[in-house]
Amino acid sequence: MNDINKQFYNYLWAYVLVALSGCLGNVVDGIIVGNLISADGVSAINLSKPINQFIFTLHLLINAGAGMLVGYALGQKDIPLARRYFSFSLTLSVGIGLLLALFGGVFFIDATTRLLCSNELILPLARDYAQVLLLGNPAFILMWGLSTMVGVDGQPKLVSVAVIIDNVVNLCLDIVFIQWFDWGITGSSAATVVGHLVGIAILLTHWRKPEHRRLQWSLANFQSSILKKIISQGAPLAVASISLTLLLLSANRIVLSTLGQAGIFAFAVCMNLLQVYNLFLSGTCQTLQSLGAIQVGRRDAEGLRIVMRKSFRFITVAMAVTCLFVWFDPEAIAALFGADHPDYIAETDDALRIFALSFIPFCYIYVLMIVYKLYGHHHMALFISFALSLTVIPVMWVISKQVPGLLWYSYLIAYLLEVIIIFALHRLLHLRFTIS
Repeated sequence: MNDINKQFYNYLWAYVLVALSGCLGNVVDGIIVGNLISADGVSAINLSKPINQFIFTLHLLINAGAGMLVGYALGQKDIPLARRYFSFSLTLSVGIGLLLALFGGVFFIDATTRLLCSNELILPLARDYAQVLLLGNPAFILMWGLSTMVGVDGQPKLVSVAVIIDNVVNLCLDIVFIQWFDWGITGSSAATVVGHLVGIAILLTHWRKPEHRRLQWSLANFQSSILKKIISQGAPLAVASISLTLLLLSANRIVLSTLGQAGIFAFAVCMNLLQVYNLFLSGTCQTLQSLGAIQVGRRDAEGLRIVMRKSFRFITVAMAVTCLFVWFDPEAIAALFGADHPDYIAETDDALRIFALSFIPFCYIYVLMIVYKLYGHHHMALFISFALSLTVIPVMWVISKQVPGLLWYSYLIAYLLEVIIIFALHRLLHLRFTIS
């Protein structure tokens, strides 16, 4: 038990540092753009987030699923199998990333941007930002993929160092590219890509030492069943992510058409608030997924329960602190992102308080999805993946048509409905949390 406690906090704080760096990178990125460019620049970044989320979906489908399989294989001391999962996942993810860069960033960039933004004033900013994002997406996927594999291979601290330096480089280059080189919002996305390239270089140092070479790139003895297993493992997380992509796209369009530029700015700030929640959620889920998978591979039921208890305890405390912080002074948060118009500040004030509460059930549901996956309840995990985001879309659409003044409550209502549905299905299907 003491060994698991030590491992849990080693993984947790390393992954929290990774998430903290990512959170600060995204949030400070928005603050820099809001103050050096305009509040509409913050909106343009938020309107482009479905692209970022789609890229992250590809990572989850391939690398996150493979990461769990690598964890199982390492727990069973099957190094050759772990290497096959590792090699195929990275090769596939980079190949798909290059295709996305070509088609999305070159051939269909105008159509893609029109899909994201219907406001002619914000459209040029969104296009400039999204194009560099798409062209640099292979660096995104490889950075996230290597982070997953290096962490599972026992070096979460190196992952934290790589991601922290990645984001430091990003933020420094934000100012250099935007203000000194006068690249505007294009400089913001270019800085992100360069930061990821630096992070990749740091992660590759994992293979300098012989004892860290359990995972090596090789496609020898490749079996077609590997792809099926990787996709099967990553599907629930990827479905949750693609659903979130659809949610971001739909929500952006609904908010923009219902509440205008002030509303889309408020929604952009709320999505930055979600980054703060993701700081703790990502650290918790990656710890639960990596360390939990190893316990499953060892068939250590008690060890898995300890990891789960600690995960839920940590996320509860973290969410309570975050929620209290937001409720204390939401107007200051709006001003931090460059809001200087009374309408922008007032709209953001209302939205932030409600979203601070809405993300609490979201975090619990997401952690619970990982738990179902670890215990082999794949269909339930897949259902939660769909429900996490797709439930919000119809709720938001109905409220926008019937009571637009209550639009910000859409997320809270939808997530509370999901909690009730998940509880009912668990009882109806007689599910048990036992290692199969």
